[in-house]
Amino acid sequence: MTPPANRILLGRIGAAHGIKGEVRIASHTAEPAAIADYGPLDTDRPGLVVTIEAARLNKNVLVARLKGISDRNAAEALNGVSLFIDRARLPRTEDENDFYHADLLGLDARLDSGISIGEVVALPNYGAGDLIEIRDPRSGDTFLYPFTRAVVPTIRMADGYLIIAPPLDAEPGEEEAD
Repeated sequence: MTPPANRILLGRIGAAHGIKGEVRIASHTAEPAAIADYGPLDTDRPGLVVTIEAARLNKNVLVARLKGISDRNAAEALNGVSLFIDRARLPRTEDENDFYHADLLGLDARLDSGISIGEVVALPNYGAGDLIEIRDPRSGDTFLYPFTRAVVPTIRMADGYLIIAPPLDAEPGEEEAD
């Protein structure tokens, strides 16, 4: 199995779909059905590797048939399993402005003034769009910002940093006056 540092989360298996062993998958690929094109996927269960034999979009969810899974009970047992790929298997990005979210982890987050406000620790999406999470090394607190071009106008992968332009003049470390 690939060491965790080199694994990229491509999706997560959800509920069973029907009685023939199909599952719903929350795909994190740009095109949801493209997750099936990556071949065997590592999982967060020791020894379990998943191969997607067929996938289709059903309204807003990806429904997939997995190799070796042919009934609802087997499909239900996979609910919550995360699907990973080794970072080296992903296509290289052609442009400096193209990147994978995982490539941003560990970058220094700076204000326009050049002051470091922390390190990128996650890029969660709770349903309303991507966020970027920055951890302040002094306090250990984390701050969430919308991951948009307006809030993150500059990403310098080669230089190891990105610029955060906090919305509404709210900057980390500022405390409200009483």
